[in-house]
Amino acid sequence: MTNLILFNKPFGVLSQFTDHDNRPTLADFISVPNVYAAGRLDRDSEGLLLLTDGGNLQQSISDPKNKMEKTYCAQVEGIISTEAIRLLQKGITLNDGPTQPASAIIIDEPMLWERVPPVRERKNIPTSWLELTISEGRNRQVRRMTAAVGFPTLRLVRVKIGPWIMEDLKPGEFEQVQLSQMQFEAIRLK
Repeated sequence: MTNLILFNKPFGVLSQFTDHDNRPTLADFISVPNVYAAGRLDRDSEGLLLLTDGGNLQQSISDPKNKMEKTYCAQVEGIISTEAIRLLQKGITLNDGPTQPASAIIIDEPMLWERVPPVRERKNIPTSWLELTISEGRNRQVRRMTAAVGFPTLRLVRVKIGPWIMEDLKPGEFEQVQLSQMQFEAIRLK
């Protein structure tokens, strides 16, 4: 059996177990031995992070060659246009090359927890939300994509990785599941 942890990473927490600057890390929330993050989530992003004790599963989840989809809810500055959504869906060119086409839709504000600290708000500038699904994993990719189409990301929450959904986990909470060899092979073959 392979151990898999679904963790709702709070804002400001590093996706690692140690830090020389004493910033919050996974060790402040997860005491399960011998698990490692399968991928990462930036310190200023929130939401689903997977951890596992299985090296092959970690590789299957985090290796960009496997193109495991990741879905985010992004709050952006301004009222996002249908043209910006179209550009995200088509794929855009960033400073490290073109992105793959993304699934992007405008959504109503999702039912999320309050972020600590709260997102900065400007009274004269409205915000809007979009759901974005990508299969790449470049550094700060979603933030760079929304900025490239003129709508900087203010809050970014990952809600799904491959078949795993965050569901009702509150920030700092995790759920532990066991994967059989058959379940693991099914994930690897997708």
